[in-house]
Amino acid sequence: MQKRTLLQAAVLAATSLALAAPAQAQDFPPNKPVTLVVGFAAGGAADAAARLIAKKLGENIGQTVVVDNKGGAGGNIAHQYVSKAPADGSVLLFGSVGPLTIAPHIMKVGYNPFTDLAPISGGVNFPNVLVVHKGAGVKTLAEFVAKAKKSPGSVDYASTGAGSASHLAGELFNQRAGVEMVHVPYKGGAPALQDLLGERVTSYFAAPPTALPHIETGKLIPLATTGLTRPAYMPNIPTVAEAGYPGFEALNWYAFVAPGKTPTPILDRWNIEIVKVLKDPAVAEALKVHGLTPQPTTRAEFAAFMKKEYEQWGKVVKERKITQN
Repeated sequence: MQKRTLLQAAVLAATSLALAAPAQAQDFPPNKPVTLVVGFAAGGAADAAARLIAKKLGENIGQTVVVDNKGGAGGNIAHQYVSKAPADGSVLLFGSVGPLTIAPHIMKVGYNPFTDLAPISGGVNFPNVLVVHKGAGVKTLAEFVAKAKKSPGSVDYASTGAGSASHLAGELFNQRAGVEMVHVPYKGGAPALQDLLGERVTSYFAAPPTALPHIETGKLIPLATTGLTRPAYMPNIPTVAEAGYPGFEALNWYAFVAPGKTPTPILDRWNIEIVKVLKDPAVAEALKVHGLTPQPTTRAEFAAFMKKEYEQWGKVVKERKITQN
């Protein structure tokens, strides 16, 4: 009798676990508020994209998705925060190229981008545009390179900070063009652009949305964009690759990740929902107004893309001997 009782109890326990596991896996959306963390202050390209996407995500899943800006350290603070957040699908991160694939090669970031964070999908991407102030005396990339080679160390370039996409775009260009531009890091795009306009720094690999108004007024001279193809909103500006450096590519990108221990079924559901939003014609058009190209992917595709970017920038960091200072 005792054996039968124990056997019945074991069967009931196993049945309960079997029923509970699918229920837990299907707990979507989470039974609590959903937060999309952004590693930069409100008002920038990342914030604009995150808010557009979060609004549509919330409409689709029937639950508000709140954007939480945790700026600082080039986005690293937000990435560290999410790496330690509850792994139940309630916290997502609009991760970016710097903290995910560049900064870990240069500094201690407090998280491992491949184990403490889990890939969900690509988000958006955009090239930088290399611009100089009107007093620089150059109008083409060839003239810019000739100027840099004529007087090594006399040409500098601004960035949004050590380990940022704009920093590594400049270092990659140094490597490919055989020049030695001096890196001048800033705490963000606004002060970098301000000093460029004030002619206190020669050049800047800028985000197109912030540079375009000054290009249109003639205050800044565009030399080249850093993608493999010309963006639709800059059809007359050549790419660095077209201007003499085949294969040159240095994209800014943002993507969706979650805490590393988030269950796979929840990650898969978020991928479905995020890809659906990124493929929505109205959302895609709104993103393009900000100069952003939607980049929906499978989880595996984004993981492979991130690994490739991590390895590419790791090589640049090593060959250029880039350090945190």
